Amino acid sequence: MDIKVFSNQVEASAFLVDQYKQLLADGAEVFGLATGGTPEEFYKQLGESDVDFSDKVSINLDEYYGLTPGHPKSYHYYMEDKLFHNKPFAQSFIPKGDTDDVEAELERYNGVLADHPIDVQLLGIGTNGHIGFNEPGSPIDGQTQFVDLTQATIEANTRFFENIDDVPTKAISMGLGSIMAAKKIILIAFGDNKADAIEKTVNGPVTTDVPASILQNHDDVTLVLDEAAAAKLK
Repeated sequence: MDIKVFSNQVEASAFLVDQYKQLLADGAEVFGLATGGTPEEFYKQLGESDVDFSDKVSINLDEYYGLTPGHPKSYHYYMEDKLFHNKPFAQSFIPKGDTDDVEAELERYNGVLADHPIDVQLLGIGTNGHIGFNEPGSPIDGQTQFVDLTQATIEANTRFFENIDDVPTKAISMGLGSIMAAKKIILIAFGDNKADAIEKTVNGPVTTDVPASILQNHDDVTLVLDEAAAAKLK
């Protein structure tokens, strides 16, 4: 793993913008995207940059189950609000959280990934080490899956909702196998609440108890951290 540590997320996000400019110059066509609080500053700076994705493809990691694309807490809405209105892609794929046929949606999304191999996958990380919505215990070779969110994840996401009862308890997510198929992976983490998960991801054993630890087996992974998230690394 290539580990980059910055004083704060503003500096880290500026570095990421430069990285994405280079990825585009190197011919990247398909960009795996993440949501949540962590990438917001990066998306803000990306939106203010001269980066052009208008002939590229984006594929999102996941979506809450039960939310329509127009729901203000859906990841469809998040992506439009945080990035796509400034930086549209030629095609953008996000799981359909309001599907009435989950198995068909899983098959559809696996088809999307097969048709558009990801050049670079952006990841955040949960305090329990989840990437995407692959909670501890997720299969290492998993493809797109229908997942039950852990209580820890539900509680962590409460800050985005009015109260905990509004937080969806299920999601559709790329599996660990889908994530590992990306040619390059960039994981970003900010804050001391992520330090334990980062230490286990980098130095711990590869275990389904810490899903992100599987990244040790990938040939091209960059971790972009602030000093707080990197605090427990040796």
